[in-house]
Amino acid sequence: MKLKILSLSFLIALSACYPTSGAEEEIAKVLMKQQSSWNQGDIPGFMNHYFNDKKLTFASASGLTRGHQKVLERYLKNYDSPEKMGELTFNMLDFRELSDDSAFVIGEWALKREGDNPSGYFTLVWKKINGEWKIIHDHTS
Repeated sequence: MKLKILSLSFLIALSACYPTSGAEEEIAKVLMKQQSSWNQGDIPGFMNHYFNDKKLTFASASGLTRGHQKVLERYLKNYDSPEKMGELTFNMLDFRELSDDSAFVIGEWALKREGDNPSGYFTLVWKKINGEWKIIHDHTS
C-alpha cells in the first residue's frame, strides 16, 4: 500500500508541476516500477527496464560499464544484501521528449538505509523499443 501511495503522489506532484506528455507519464510509471522492484529486493526486475543489449551504457564515478549483463553484474555486486539496497525513492526533475521514440530524464535518487542515506542525481536516455520505454544510457552520480 505504501508503494502505491508513493507512486500516486509522485504522479500527482509531477503533473502539478507542469503539463505532461504521454511519453512522460509512461516513463514516470516505469520509474515507479523500478523503484518498486528495487524496494522488493528484485534487481533483475529493476533491470528489466534497461535496454537488454551490449550497447547499453552506465556511467558513474567508478567509470563506464557497457552492456546489460555487465550493468546487472555491477548492481548485484554492489547491492548484494537488503541492508545495502535500502529503500529507494526517485524524484523526476526534468523531462525532455527528443522525438516520438526518445527522451531524457534528469532526476534525483535517494536510498534510506540504516546508518546512512546516500543520494544523488541521474540522467537517463530513453528509447521506445518494441512499444516499451527502455533506458539506453544511465549516468548516475
